[in-house]
Amino acid sequence: MNANQPLICLKQISFSYPEAPPVINQLDLDFYRGDRIGLMAPNGSGKTTLFHLIMGLLKPISGQMEIFGKPVKEEKDFFEVRRRIGLLFQDADDQLFSPTVLEDVAFGPLNLGKSKTEAIEISRKTLEFLGLAGFENRITFKLSGGEKKLVSLATVLAMEPEILLLDEPINGLDRKTSGKLIDVLKNLDLSYMIISHDIDFLDATTHAIYTMANGKILVDQQMQVHQHVHAHPHGTYPHAHET
Repeated sequence: MNANQPLICLKQISFSYPEAPPVINQLDLDFYRGDRIGLMAPNGSGKTTLFHLIMGLLKPISGQMEIFGKPVKEEKDFFEVRRRIGLLFQDADDQLFSPTVLEDVAFGPLNLGKSKTEAIEISRKTLEFLGLAGFENRITFKLSGGEKKLVSLATVLAMEPEILLLDEPINGLDRKTSGKLIDVLKNLDLSYMIISHDIDFLDATTHAIYTMANGKILVDQQMQVHQHVHAHPHGTYPHAHET
């Protein structure tokens, strides 16, 4: 695909849940290689729904989607999308299902056709990169919330995606673990979008922070982060100052 072509191109995308008004309403989005975008908006504004539409977990009721330069509409069109885009779910328990950490992290590489030896090697290197060396035989459901979140990220990174979609990645993390995740993201050579309510986290990890309202991304209302470490999308996103 052309280097100047967006990796993800959504045009006039709309989606609504049964017997509900549209949560995504004629939304447009162009996402390019190298982009690192934060989405910060109230609950129910469509952020998670947007990620699920990109991954083909939900289907739009109207509009056009092109991902990696190809139209995507049918289930078969999303096989490549899910191989090349990694989605971190908001709830780690939705992502982890194997008895041990190593089995969970190795599942993706094995599913992509790697040999068992290759999958284990990739998994060990990914866990080490995330500071989780020695976790291989830990029982997944016995992990702390923060550990589960990092292992969930390991399952995504082990698939060597080109794009990350991270849904509330620091929910439930303590300050130390959040700081570790910031360092990890800064050292990744990947494009990504992050949903978060934490302005400090987004300021540290993204190049631009946008909000959503009326089912659209307000790309003309970039948040301006300033010295006393908070941001205003020109009054459209309610917030409070900590003292």
